[in-house]
Amino acid sequence: MLAAFTFNTVESLPVGLLEPVADSLRVPVPAAGLLVTGYGLTVAVASVPLAHALRAVPRRHVLTRLLAALVVAGVGSALAPSYGVLLAARLLAALAQALFWAVTGPVAVGLFAPGARGRVAGALSVAGSLALVLGVPAAAWLGRLSGWRLPFALPAALGLLSLVTIAALLPVSRPEEEPAAYAAGPDARRFATVLTAGFLSATGAFAGYTYIVAFLDRVSGFAPGTVSVLLSVFGAACLAGVGVTAALLDRFPHSALTAAVSVQTVGMLGLYAAGDRPPAAVVFLVLTGGALGPVFMAAQNVMLHCAPGRTDLALAANSGCYNAGIAAGAALGALILPQAGPRGVFLAGGLLTAGACAVLLGGRLPGRRRWPGGRTGAASR
Repeated sequence: MLAAFTFNTVESLPVGLLEPVADSLRVPVPAAGLLVTGYGLTVAVASVPLAHALRAVPRRHVLTRLLAALVVAGVGSALAPSYGVLLAARLLAALAQALFWAVTGPVAVGLFAPGARGRVAGALSVAGSLALVLGVPAAAWLGRLSGWRLPFALPAALGLLSLVTIAALLPVSRPEEEPAAYAAGPDARRFATVLTAGFLSATGAFAGYTYIVAFLDRVSGFAPGTVSVLLSVFGAACLAGVGVTAALLDRFPHSALTAAVSVQTVGMLGLYAAGDRPPAAVVFLVLTGGALGPVFMAAQNVMLHCAPGRTDLALAANSGCYNAGIAAGAALGALILPQAGPRGVFLAGGLLTAGACAVLLGGRLPGRRRWPGGRTGAASR
């Protein structure tokens, strides 16, 4: 859980520090935004190949190597003398994260009975969501006090602690022999539906979220100190949404995903329509934050139910698609921002998320077999 918190903090770290990084390294703000785009693109491209290449390596060994790379990347980011070096360090961390969620999910849920696996996946997501509640807002606050380098360095210490803990305590086992190595109800159609919806929702969410500070400043008119508080509110809403959704995952895996994407759509389109009124902006910001974490968590949980092959490869594919969406969203936001401003960015993001809703609802059309417990899918293995 500490490793999940650290990786998610590193992934979104530049969001609250775009302007300090841009000023320090003498690059435009959209170029600093590419630190998020490049990270997501690397995860998207590398997830499945890395998962396939290391599919036979014991999970403890894989996790310790991933965390070692995270530590090196954190130190390299903090000491980076130029934008190119900082980008290279970010890409190293992205390579580690490309495999992290694919490996961690089956390892964690495999330690528990099948009926509790949704709650275990939820616990991991709670830890990851704390990055939005504590990690990113704290980094933004610390960056204003001491510059952006210290916030980029601190994840290295957390990664080292996670590395030592996992190396000492996690049992060694063959990946194919783990209890959650295969899904109970493989369903290739549902697998493809969730991948598509995850990509669209991530693209929409991060088109807006990458530039949320600019939106709250220019459109809503909040002071810089208030913006930092609102980032914490956003993260708290994400954490609350994850907690509520985690309690429902074991009973309603597909419905939980559809509900989260629907709330995200309402939040983003609401910010576009009424974000210039501060009270309304706060309400729709909370809805958007309340859906951001649950979307990925619910999609990962569905993969554990419907993966057509090994669950780690399915989770890698889901993480790759989601991070491709992150990269596409950040790039889309960078293109729209100079032309239509932050408000136009949220309109585009909301429409993409609405498309994800349509994909999920279309995937629930009749004509499919029922899983035990009321879920739909192919016959069990």
